[in-house]
Amino acid sequence: MLRKITTETPLEANSESLIDSGRELVRRLLNLVPDRSQPDWTESVAAIWHSDHLGGRFVAHQDLDDISVDDLMNVDDQKTALIRNTEQFMVGAPANNALLWGARGTGKSSLVHALVNRFSADGLRLVEVNKTSLATLPEIVIRLREVPYKFILFCDDLSFEADDASYKALKSALEGSFFRSSANVLIYATSNRRHLLPEYMADNRQAVMVDGELHQGEAVEEKISLSDRFGLWLSFYPFKQDAYLAVVQHWVETLAARHDLDAAWTEAARAEALRWALARGVRSGRTAQYFARHWVGSRVLDKD
Repeated sequence: MLRKITTETPLEANSESLIDSGRELVRRLLNLVPDRSQPDWTESVAAIWHSDHLGGRFVAHQDLDDISVDDLMNVDDQKTALIRNTEQFMVGAPANNALLWGARGTGKSSLVHALVNRFSADGLRLVEVNKTSLATLPEIVIRLREVPYKFILFCDDLSFEADDASYKALKSALEGSFFRSSANVLIYATSNRRHLLPEYMADNRQAVMVDGELHQGEAVEEKISLSDRFGLWLSFYPFKQDAYLAVVQHWVETLAARHDLDAAWTEAARAEALRWALARGVRSGRTAQYFARHWVGSRVLDKD
């Protein structure tokens, strides 16, 4: 019986084994290292920045709210100011980082999303940055500096506790030279707090009178200094009853039209909307939209 003759040497067999092991090792390492490439900004209007032990990465976010500027009611002055600031930014004119602060549910975040929807065709993009990632702001700016788009770095619902030192990263970024040298990045932040930090009665005890002038204590000055780094402040306030009902009517009619539903604004809808706001303890645009979803959605279900 003839025995099969092999010409493969032990050294060649070991080499093939090492190559296979190396390929497997590379494959496993690539699975551990996140993709550092940029999103396709021609297709992606928004992205989320994720920090990790290697720095961070952009993750494309396709499900952006389709809200328009016209959907936002009773915040006309705020809309005008932020639209104007964004237009300046888009044409390369000087523009300010903006802080939108005030009552919850009054349209702060929605206004930023609406502006991105309005200006996305002109090259505006949004990158959402979590509070825990503020220390990586310089890296984000460097990564975006050469990209041929304009970027809003969006910090939503931003606030810090008294013992939270991460606000210093934002404070440094807002006055740092790397922002002044990057013409395609702005920060828009929203918060329920005007100064982003909690304010206590005890802080005021450090205030002193000097030659008849009131000088705030160091604790108050430190808190104010952070929000002062934003060149544009926009304040949002709770809605009065008539304003709240006008927003409810807008959303009821808008959602009803989308579902081909005859949901006329009636006295019954008005009364139910007021009870809805009373139960939630707030009259706001968010409350109005939630009620409209409930009201219209119930009638779509009954129709089917």
